[in-house]
Amino acid sequence: MMDPRNRRRIETSFAAQAMMTTLGARLTHIAEGEVWITAPILPGSKQQQGFGHAGLTFSIGDSAAGYAALSLLPLDSEVVTAEIKINLLAPATGDQLRATGCVIKPGRRLVVVTSEVHAITDDTETLIAILQGTMVPVPSA
Repeated sequence: MMDPRNRRRIETSFAAQAMMTTLGARLTHIAEGEVWITAPILPGSKQQQGFGHAGLTFSIGDSAAGYAALSLLPLDSEVVTAEIKINLLAPATGDQLRATGCVIKPGRRLVVVTSEVHAITDDTETLIAILQGTMVPVPSA
């Protein structure tokens, strides 16, 4: 079971991210090594062809992966992204996107993470992107 202080730390950190607020993103699941972030595909988040912009996909995927890493770190730590790559697999069509961030290999100096992003409409989910990256633990400010 996750330490309630750790859950609060993640919720507080997420609430402080102006970018996530701008995108309408929400934390929808927090567990040890796994975090979900959902965001609506708003008119201001679409690209010229009417699909959700890759920047939206990347932003929530990166954040979900980062918070998944943070969920396994000591309370006096934060994380920053050292590198992350994305494979865009399909257009972001639907009502919302859900990024599922997971830790692949935790470590004291590096945390290897992935994130899958699905586009969701009603009961239909389509995998639209996969991200893989490395998070670096840093001391809390």
